[in-house]
Amino acid sequence: MLLITLLKGLVIGIVIALPVGPVGVLCVRRTLFEGAAFGIVSGLGAATADTIFAIVAGFGLTVVREQILAYEHWLGAAGGVFLLYLGIRALLRHDSGETEPLSGEALLGAYASTFALTITNPITILAFAAIFAQLGVAAGATLADIGALVLGVFLGSLLWWLGISFGIASVRHFVGRGFTLALVSRITGSILTFSGAALLTAAIIGLAQSGH
Repeated sequence: MLLITLLKGLVIGIVIALPVGPVGVLCVRRTLFEGAAFGIVSGLGAATADTIFAIVAGFGLTVVREQILAYEHWLGAAGGVFLLYLGIRALLRHDSGETEPLSGEALLGAYASTFALTITNPITILAFAAIFAQLGVAAGATLADIGALVLGVFLGSLLWWLGISFGIASVRHFVGRGFTLALVSRITGSILTFSGAALLTAAIIGLAQSGH
């Protein structure tokens, strides 16, 4: 039964990670420009945040969930500002025509940034709560059952990001010249900038409506 629960968590992890949002674009960009290691570490940051949400949903930590949702607009604003910074920096960057590591980037920073972007999206915890209600552990489940489900979520999310990273890394040298690389840089930078602006705008509207 634990194996079935683990596999169920694996599917949930993949489903949660599947949508290609700003974090996915950031992982693709880092893998393309800096190599598979940066993409994998970035994906690991997102998978860690997904796992924390899974723990909150799986163990029914209502107090934690409510605290996260209470600050959802502030968290969204922080995520939006960071995405704007990344997007504008990408648009202003002058590419040399080669896929080389970006100056100032470090593996720890890559991990921390995707973790922060994922954890500042409280909608994810609502998605986990809804999915766990339908596909999660049954009533009376043991700690082992919940633990297996959470582990499966982590492995599923990580598996998705590993697939993205290795897939992009396998073709990065084919786009590592001139116009193609510059075009990819502009497209990913534009997506990050637009996503940041949209997230920040939504957060500001939410804060205004809530009176904060």
